[in-house]
Amino acid sequence: MPSSNRRQGDVVAYSLLAKADELIAAGRYEEAAQRAIEHLRRNPDEPQGLATLGRIAVLLGALGQAEHFLRAALAKGGDSRALRHQLASVLEQQERLAEAEAMLTALEEGDPDTELPAARAHILEKLGRVDEARTIQQRLTETEPGKPANWVALGHSLRAAGDSTAAAAAYRKAAALDYEYGEAWWSLASIKRKLLSDADIAEIRRGIAVAVDVRNSAPLHFALARALHDREQYAEAFRHYAEANRQRADSIGYDARELTAEVTEIEQSIGPAFFDVLPAASLGDSVPVFIVSLPRSGSTLLEQMLGSHRDIESVGELAYAPAILRGAIEMATRRGPVTVPQLIAGIGPDQAAAMGEDYLRRAALHRRTGKRYFVDKLPHNWSNILFLRKILPQAKFLDIRRPAMDCCFSNFTQNFSRAHGASFALTDIGQCYVDYVRLMTHLGRVAPGLVHHIDYAALVADPESQLRPALTHLGLGWDPAILEFHKLDRVVRTPSSEQVRRPLNRDGMEVWRPYAEWLGPLRDALGDLAE
Repeated sequence: MPSSNRRQGDVVAYSLLAKADELIAAGRYEEAAQRAIEHLRRNPDEPQGLATLGRIAVLLGALGQAEHFLRAALAKGGDSRALRHQLASVLEQQERLAEAEAMLTALEEGDPDTELPAARAHILEKLGRVDEARTIQQRLTETEPGKPANWVALGHSLRAAGDSTAAAAAYRKAAALDYEYGEAWWSLASIKRKLLSDADIAEIRRGIAVAVDVRNSAPLHFALARALHDREQYAEAFRHYAEANRQRADSIGYDARELTAEVTEIEQSIGPAFFDVLPAASLGDSVPVFIVSLPRSGSTLLEQMLGSHRDIESVGELAYAPAILRGAIEMATRRGPVTVPQLIAGIGPDQAAAMGEDYLRRAALHRRTGKRYFVDKLPHNWSNILFLRKILPQAKFLDIRRPAMDCCFSNFTQNFSRAHGASFALTDIGQCYVDYVRLMTHLGRVAPGLVHHIDYAALVADPESQLRPALTHLGLGWDPAILEFHKLDRVVRTPSSEQVRRPLNRDGMEVWRPYAEWLGPLRDALGDLAE
């Protein structure tokens, strides 16, 4: 081919990547992928095209494919530092935290880019290496004191460690730097004390008036709602809760019908025969205890109590089970559509054992003692019980249930991440509660004794009556230290971090009642469970 034609072909090929970038910016990811694929047909194994496909795969949630394309781009000579940074992000999203942290550490050497240490600190926090993370976060507030995100990250770390006073000061520093920075105000408002003054409320209103990014405006509305709630201005508080949730729902696009369909399929397809053929031999010596529930159901309190037992270690909320399941689904769907129950039923013994060992290997990164039992309290593992039982024969399950109206409304008042997508609409969180109860009821019929149930209200009123049977379910004896749970010194990364450091109280009971006149959609979704 003449050189002029070759140059013209190169221009056409690279214009395909430019078009792919335009389509990515417009959110048209499938079309963008077609342009990148066409570019690679003309330029086989060209690293920029491979990297573009990797970026699109991330946006589509296909993390396994994203890793494949990014590694291929690196192997073909792509921009090493940029690609490795992106690959580290993909590994983190897959919850392969040790690999991601090691990659960021290598990148950080000799690189003044402050995004790298901030990202590494975030991973260290997730790994439970909180002292290392806080050292980095403190240094970032000194080297870049004008960046609000650095102060918020430090505040989160201080709060999780129990120093809510220092955390509040860090959040205030961030808000002073940028009054529109919603996460700073929400973080301050969500500390279980009435910390927001009238002047603070004026600043939050000022931020709401100019905020255009939902990542700022939604938490600003949540913060203002919490401040108004503390002043018993319930009508206006609800308006701001509703607006905050509307914005979050619009940005996420949660579809409640998917979960409902999954639970219905389990009811129709999973019976006693499923459990009769499950493996019984333990994988190793460790016994994972999964506290399963909806968020805001008392799981942090129960975890704190169990973690006070001489034979149990608390390791927090581990995202590994959903990540392993998500990876299996991605692989399976390459061969055709598959539902979660179908996938679980099709997992063979060797694959199940490999997945279980993978979970235990990742969980071991969080272990600090030699205790045999450890607690993973990721709430939405309630929908993963079948998967967990299949890959971890020795797993134990404790379900803690809070009264429906209290639980659902408390979810509605929290600025959760997209992982709790059901929380942003009253009808969605109500339907989620209904589906959760449906699944627990079905499992109780087809696998009696698989899940032990704990009543949150009864736990607060008479903890020993609830805890003794739970320990019997685990195969453990009584330990009176369990009632001194508020003395346990550990990091707590949930909205209940202050509450579990105090003796039992009824502060969270019937929080919905001042808002009763606006909660019709929630009551309708719950039906009889609202009583």
